Amino acid sequence: MSALTAPVSDVILDRLKGLHPKVIDLSLGRIESLLAKLGHPHTHLPPVIHVAGTNGKGSTCAFLRAMLEAAGRRVHVYTSPHLVRFHERIRVGGTLISEDHLAALLAECEEANGQDPITFFEITTAAAFLAFARTPADALVLEVGLGGRLDATNVVQRPALSIITPVDLDHQDFLGPTITAIAAEKAGILKAGTPAIIGPQNDEAREEIEDRATAIGAPLSIWGQDFMAHEEHGRMVYQDEHGLLDLPLPRLPGSYQIANAAQAIAALRVLDWMRVPDEAIEHGLQRVEWPARMQRITRGPLMRLLVPNAELWLDGGHNPHAGRAVAQALADLEERSPKPLFLICGMLKTKDMRGYFDAFAGLARHVATITIPDEPNAVGAGALYDAARACGLQADPAESVDDALLQTVARWQQMGIKAGPRIVICGSLYLAGQVLRENG
Repeated sequence: MSALTAPVSDVILDRLKGLHPKVIDLSLGRIESLLAKLGHPHTHLPPVIHVAGTNGKGSTCAFLRAMLEAAGRRVHVYTSPHLVRFHERIRVGGTLISEDHLAALLAECEEANGQDPITFFEITTAAAFLAFARTPADALVLEVGLGGRLDATNVVQRPALSIITPVDLDHQDFLGPTITAIAAEKAGILKAGTPAIIGPQNDEAREEIEDRATAIGAPLSIWGQDFMAHEEHGRMVYQDEHGLLDLPLPRLPGSYQIANAAQAIAALRVLDWMRVPDEAIEHGLQRVEWPARMQRITRGPLMRLLVPNAELWLDGGHNPHAGRAVAQALADLEERSPKPLFLICGMLKTKDMRGYFDAFAGLARHVATITIPDEPNAVGAGALYDAARACGLQADPAESVDDALLQTVARWQQMGIKAGPRIVICGSLYLAGQVLRENG
C-alpha cells in the first residue's frame, strides 16, 4: 500500500521513527518532557498494574485482562510489540484503539514534541497515556517495553501493583551481561509501599529483586513462598495465604502458562479491593487469548501446503528461556499425542541462536531455517543453519516460510512415518507477525 492510500496512523508512525537515530535509547528524560507538554496524562491514569520480566509478561497481561473483564471490569491494556498492526498495542476500555482515535493522538503528540529527539516507543507510549487518561476505566494493565528502570512506562510513579515475571538472559546489549544485572533493571519498576508479585526466578534474579524491594520498602509476594500453582488431574491448583483454588487449566497451551496465570491470580488476590471473584478467575482462564504463543494454526493459505494429518503451530519466543519453555510444552504434547516434530525458524541477530536451539536437541527431527523477510536485523538462513547444526540438529536453509513448509512435508514423506508432522514456526515475534499477516 502506498503512502497515499495508507491509514493516516501508519503515515504518522513512519514519520515518528525518524525523530531519533536509535531504535532503542533507554532514558526517561525525553518522555517526561513530552508528557509535561501534554499535561502530565500519566498522573491521571486508572489503577495501574505494571508488568516487567524477560518471558511471560505478555501472557500474564492477557490473563489479567481476561480475568478482570470476566469480573465486569473496564480495562485498558498496553503491550508491545505488535504482531500485525500497531493498534494491537493499545486497548482502550476493552477495545483495540480505533484508527481515527490513534491518528488524532499521534498527531497531537507529534505537534507537542516538534523536532525534539525522542524514540518511537517513547512518543507512542505518550499517545497511549493520553488515550488511557481521557477514557474512564477500572484498571490499566501496563507492560514494560524493555528492561524496566529506564523504560518509558516507568514514568508511572504510583502503580497499584507491580509484577516481575521470570528474568533471564535477553537484550544484554541494553540491560547488562548477567542475569543479576538484568534483574536489577527489571526491579527498577518496584516502588516504595507498592505491593509486587514475583514470578518464578532463579536464585540470582530473585536475590537481586528481593534486595531492591528491601531497600525501598516494597512488599513482595514470591512464587514458591507466598503463592504457587501446579497441574493435578487435568486441573490447575492454585494456593496462597488466602486458601486454595481448584481451577480449569489455562486455555493457552504449555505448562509454563500455569505460572503465568498464577502471577495474574496472585496480583488480583492482593488487590482485593478490585473484587474479582473466583468465578471470574475461572472464566478468564478459559477465555484468554494471546496470539503467537504456542498458537495452533488451523486455516489459511499455509494449511493448503500441508498434508491432511499435519499440525501447524506458531510461537514468537526468541531467547533460551523461551526455547526451553516451548520445548517442554512440545514434549508434553508429544506424550499425549505423538507426532514427529519439525521446526521452521527465523531469528534476529541480537538473539542467542545456539541457546535457543539447545532446548530442541533430541526432540525436533529437523529444522528449516529462513531469513525473516524485510527485517534488516534478521539472521541469514545460512548462519541460523550453522547454529542449529552446532547444537546437533538436522537442518537445511529455505527461501521462505512456504518453501520451508514444502521442504518439511517432503522430508516427512521420505521418512515414511505414519503419524502426521507437527510443524512449529518459531524464533521471533517479527516472523510470527509476518506469518499471521500473510496467512490472513
